[in-house]
Amino acid sequence: MTATPDGAPVLNVANVLTVSRLVLVPVFVAFLLAGPDSDSWRYAAFAAYAVAAITDQIDGLIARRWHLVTDFGILVDPIADKALTGAALISLSALGELPWVVTVAILVREVGVTLLRLWVIRFGVIAASRGGKAKTLLLNVAIGLYVLPLSGVAATSRAVILAAGVIVAVATGVDYVYRALALRRQAAAQRLPRQPHGETPTDREGYADAC
Repeated sequence: MTATPDGAPVLNVANVLTVSRLVLVPVFVAFLLAGPDSDSWRYAAFAAYAVAAITDQIDGLIARRWHLVTDFGILVDPIADKALTGAALISLSALGELPWVVTVAILVREVGVTLLRLWVIRFGVIAASRGGKAKTLLLNVAIGLYVLPLSGVAATSRAVILAAGVIVAVATGVDYVYRALALRRQAAAQRLPRQPHGETPTDREGYADAC
C-alpha cells in the first residue's frame, strides 16, 4: 500500500468513498433511463444519486480530520464530482427535462477545469476551492430534485437552485483559470535565473513575473 510523503496511505476510507462515487455513476444512469416515466425507477435513481452526492460531502471531511489527504484524492475527487453531475445533466437533457444550454454550459466549465488541472499538474495540484464545493452542493441538490417526480412549487424551487449553481459554476471557473495561470507563473519564476536590476523576467507564456 503506497503512502504519500506525509504518511497517508493512498488506500484509505476517504479515497474508497471517492471511488465508490465513480462506481455509482453508471448505476444512477441505468436506473434513471430504465423507467423515466416510472416513479419507482425515479426514486431508485434518486437514491443512487443521493448516496453518491453524500460521499462527496464526507470524503473530504474524513480526509482532513483523519489526516488522510493524498494527491490521489485531491485529483480524483473533483473528477468524480464531474462524472456524477455530467452524467446526470446529460441524461436529464436527453429526456427533455433540462435545457441543453444549461448542460453544455456546465460541462464546458467542468471539462475546462479538468484540462486546467492537467495543464499544471507538473507544477502542483489545484485543490477544489470552497466555491467549487458550493457549486457542487447546489448542483447536487438541484439535480436530485430534477430526478424526483415533482411539480408545482417544488419544481420551481429546483429551477432556482439550478440557476444559482450555474452562476457559481461560471464564477469558480474563472477563479480556476486565474489560479492555474498563477501556479504556472510561480513555477516559471522559480526556474528563471535572477535578472539584472531594473528588468522584469517573463515566463514562456508571456506573463510578467510579479515580484
